[in-house]
Amino acid sequence: MFNALEIVTTVIVGVMVGVEFCVAVFVNPILDALPGDSAQRGRSHGARLLGAVMPFWYISSLVLVVAWWAVGRGEDGAGLVAAGGGLLLLSVLMSVLLLVPINNRSKEWTPGDRPADWKQQTRRWDRLHLVRVAVIVGAFALLVTALA
Repeated sequence: MFNALEIVTTVIVGVMVGVEFCVAVFVNPILDALPGDSAQRGRSHGARLLGAVMPFWYISSLVLVVAWWAVGRGEDGAGLVAAGGGLLLLSVLMSVLLLVPINNRSKEWTPGDRPADWKQQTRRWDRLHLVRVAVIVGAFALLVTALA
């Protein structure tokens, strides 16, 4: 049962990392290369779609890592799991305090009703998102190392 928890947690966190990496490195640059208002429309749609899913994904990933640590406290790698959980907690705090406010604004923007500084806000979100991606990649790496 403990092995199943380790594997399920690692897979769920890994897929989340993959999605967030893909958004940062591929999806947003592709959207930004589209003509006219397409980039802003695509980002707004993405903000609505992923904004509805990602909070559950981040919180369940953190809960699973805490469960892994709690069940396996005496096992080898427990410190790595705790450190990975700490990084996931940091990513949740970053999300709530820094990224979600921008996301919540941007999901309502339309080409006719967006603030004058929408591009600056988008670039700020992108920079913060890259930092968050680095944090969750670190968390994932710690979890994978704990399995070894």
